[in-house]
Order: sequence, then C-alpha cells, then structure tokens
Amino acid sequence: MIRTAFTALFFTITTSASAQGKYAEVNGLKLYYEIHGSGSPLVLLHGGGSTIESNYGRILAQLALTHKVIAVELQAHGHTPDRDRPLSFEQDADDVAALLKKLSITKADIMGFSNGGTTVIQVGIRHPEIVNKLILASVIYSREGMFPGFFDYMKTAKFEDMPQPLKDAYLKANPGNTKGLLVMFNRDVERMNNFKDISEEAVKSIQATALVINGDKDVVQNAHAVRLSQLLPNARLLIVPSGHGDYIGEVCAPDKDSKMPDAVVVTINEFLK
Repeated sequence: MIRTAFTALFFTITTSASAQGKYAEVNGLKLYYEIHGSGSPLVLLHGGGSTIESNYGRILAQLALTHKVIAVELQAHGHTPDRDRPLSFEQDADDVAALLKKLSITKADIMGFSNGGTTVIQVGIRHPEIVNKLILASVIYSREGMFPGFFDYMKTAKFEDMPQPLKDAYLKANPGNTKGLLVMFNRDVERMNNFKDISEEAVKSIQATALVINGDKDVVQNAHAVRLSQLLPNARLLIVPSGHGDYIGEVCAPDKDSKMPDAVVVTINEFLK
C-alpha cells in the first residue's frame, strides 16, 4: 500500500535529452522550463513530486523528433522554487498559460501525467483558447477515481516513507536542498488531501480533442478513465497493459526493457497529427 500510494504521486530518475533550461517569471513564480526539438508545440507536465527527467526521460527525446517540446517543472518541483501559496491545479494551469504567452505560443498540444493531467484538465477549462489537443495520462477529475484507500492513506503520509530514489530525483535538480525536498513533499500531500472533485459539467465544457490513457493495473481506476473519455465531448480512450507510469517508461516500471513506451509514443504522434 505504501509503495503504491507514493508511486501515484512521486517518480524516479531516468535520462532525458539534453536542453538548456530556462526560467520565466510568471504569477510571482520563477518557473523552470526546457525546450527540446522543433515542430508543432507540445507541452509536457509532470506528476506530483516529479521532475521533467523523472517522468519523461524515457520518451522525451522521441517526442522531440517531431515536436517542439516545452517541458515544464511546476511550483516547488524540480528546479522551480516554491512560493507563498499552496499548490492548486488551477494555479498550475494559470502558470502554464502565462508561460506560453511569454513564449509567444498561441496554441499548443498539452500532455499531462497523473497530477499533471489534472492540471491539463484545468487548462482545458480555464484557458481553452491556448489548447490544440490534450493528452490525459492516468488522470483523475474526482476523488473516487483513485484506488480504494488512497485518500485515507494520504491523511497519514510520512516523509520517511517516500522512497529514496524519489528524493534523489529532487536533489539531483537541487543539490543539498533537503528543505526544498520536504516542502515539495508537504505541498503535494496537502494538495491531495484537500483535492475537491472537478464537476462533470466543467469537464464536459472542454471542447478540445483529447486522448485519455490509462494502465489496466493503474492506481487510477479504469472505470474512471472510461467515464472521463465519455464526459469529454471529443475524446478517444487507450487502456494499455501497464501500471501507473509504466507505459511512459518511468523507472518504477518492472520491465526496464519494455517496448510499451515506444508504442505509446507512436500512438501519441498518430493522435497529434
């Protein structure tokens, strides 16, 4: 239970394509981002407790072969510092919209995994004008979407239970910053404990074409992924034989040599054409 609950929020280290990281001042936050490749813009948003590298290291270089990938590290995660307000998916969505405006990108495809996917839902609701297509990977819009007992567990989540490789991922981006690591942990736990359902009417308002992806052994229940795809007016659904994050190749995946991430990238590229 402990490992499963934490892997719903936190992810480990992989290898990403090299890029020069930059910062943008948005909404009182020094937001870190990287740009990889060229082509039509594709924004990548990581899950809770994660970094660009930890979530997307396996597939980022492949996506950058056909897209201008704008990979972002959100408040208190990776290279991006905290600010004097709690995490919220709404605020993250506003930060992403502000970043794209700074970069003079009027419209983009946006992919989010786990908590990053819930942020993408909020982008679709709050900033529909910047959205081309959406990819929602292992995403919840309501509390009942997670496996039974997840939110009970999060009420007593302890920093010492966070797997060491996940701590290492943050510290790789912030050498020696153990205080920031604890802040990130507490911010993520607080957000999940305070998470309120996004109404079905709000989800239905999203007009962008969307691809909903879920693993058949995911921490997000398959029935929830199906329901999300039904609520969205223009959505397709992909259920893959995978756990949470295995299909994009994060290192908690049991099969390090799996070709599943490569197949998922092919599917993503076909969808984004």
